[in-house]
Amino acid sequence: MAYEGSVPYRAGTEGYASFRIPAVVRARSGAVLAFAEGRVTSAADHGDIDLVLKRSHDGGRTWDPLQVVARNGTGTAGNPAPVVLAGGRVLLLQVHSAADATEDRIRRGEVPAADGRRVWIQHSDDDGATWSPPREITGQAKRPEWRWYATGPGHALRLRHGPYAGRLVVPANHSTPPSDPSDAGTEARYNGGHALLSDDDGTTWRIGYTDSDTDRSVAPNETTAAELPDGSLYVNTRTESAAPWHRADAVSMYGGAHLAAPFRPQAGLAGPVCQGSVLHLGDPDALLFSGPAHPAARALMALRVSRDGGRTWRTAHTVSGLPAAYSDLVRLDDASVGLLYETGDFSAYSTLTFRRIPVEEPDDQQRHAP
Repeated sequence: MAYEGSVPYRAGTEGYASFRIPAVVRARSGAVLAFAEGRVTSAADHGDIDLVLKRSHDGGRTWDPLQVVARNGTGTAGNPAPVVLAGGRVLLLQVHSAADATEDRIRRGEVPAADGRRVWIQHSDDDGATWSPPREITGQAKRPEWRWYATGPGHALRLRHGPYAGRLVVPANHSTPPSDPSDAGTEARYNGGHALLSDDDGTTWRIGYTDSDTDRSVAPNETTAAELPDGSLYVNTRTESAAPWHRADAVSMYGGAHLAAPFRPQAGLAGPVCQGSVLHLGDPDALLFSGPAHPAARALMALRVSRDGGRTWRTAHTVSGLPAAYSDLVRLDDASVGLLYETGDFSAYSTLTFRRIPVEEPDDQQRHAP
């Protein structure tokens, strides 16, 4: 089925060689805010990278001109993780690093702390039209020994139910120094997932759960989370271990402060090593996951649905058979969700494309399944 869509970002346009790393939220006014990394000179994960934004006032059908939300000189400002507060303020967490601070060098401990991954936050009180200057929160958000660090990427969340209602939860990941002197620190077993928490609408932050007890067969990396109807938090992560599974998940009953059990493999979400996004619809009671579904390649973008809190999954929508990579999900209205994802005819990194997808289709497909 063809879904209604648009292309807010296309590589090689608007002064940028590449656009990557989507994150999307719906502002209080209904405007859709589509964030990305604008990579100035190349598609590389380091270098001169800006955080950019396009806004849509018609549910993702058309887009305002590009805005630069954050720059870090000729260095990197990336990994957007936006969240909308109850009063309408939009917070945007992000990570800055020096232009030559590659992930490999950071994980090896070759980059000074001042040039490595540092955490910043800024806000908008007019639905993304203007933004405050970024404010650094590295001291609250990152342990001194951690090397690599990334917020999200993808939307963060504000809890709505249970004893932790109002808490902000930002899924994140990090790496630790090697414990074996023969290791470089780049090995997957030094990956880790964690969450940032705030109980005062982003004024102060602290580190919530970390995954230090995870089995070596699971190597958490980029993480995403969704609040379930009972107020618990479902957390899903990319994993880069040598094991055949590439996703793992866990649940927190404590508003993200602790996990009920360590991350375990989630074989129901087969696909390549890649970031993904989760979103609970609320009504209907369905948890969605977006990500490429090809078993080995970044291709075949699909939405999968769980109706038991993430324990089991099935395919709800195959969006496209084309190359596809990172994605983020947003609830647009009672009838539809939005999907912002990397895709293209011959490369997953040619565009960031937005699709509107009806929420009733998982039910329809389930009813008509043989």
